[in-house]
Amino acid sequence: MKALTVAEASVIVLGLQDEIRRSAESRYDHRLHGVLMVAQGMNCCRVAELLGDAPRTVEYWVHRFEAKGLAGLQEGARCGRPGRLTAQQVAEIQGVLRKRPADFGLSGNWWDGKTLAAYLERAYRVTLGARQCRRFFRPWGFRLVKPRPVMARAEAARQAEHKKNSKR
Repeated sequence: MKALTVAEASVIVLGLQDEIRRSAESRYDHRLHGVLMVAQGMNCCRVAELLGDAPRTVEYWVHRFEAKGLAGLQEGARCGRPGRLTAQQVAEIQGVLRKRPADFGLSGNWWDGKTLAAYLERAYRVTLGARQCRRFFRPWGFRLVKPRPVMARAEAARQAEHKKNSKR
């Protein structure tokens, strides 16, 4: 049988590895495949090379599988600082973001990081930076919209004067 090749394989491999790491289910399947290969006789170094993980990581998977069975390969609690907002507060904030900041006594017509940080401080006594607040918008399904100045009504001659590459 003729060997198949994938165009731009190095880029594709990185993309596929990112996709595997994206969800808990795919990470579990990834660990299952690693343990399966070891059970079929491959050594941990070879499995790690094929899967793109460290050999020690594959050893951890095998030891956890031997100790706890399939439950040992499930996603455990992840370390890190706990969030400052509860799930109920997040749901309330998402509802608030569907209204204007002026409805809550804040200045401006659009929500941005500073405005959301001010609202969180006022409503929940939670202090977060503007940058951290900006990071909430995309995962919550909102977009940061920046108003653009309206130049369409300006005179064409004056617009041409303002352009960087205009011939004066």
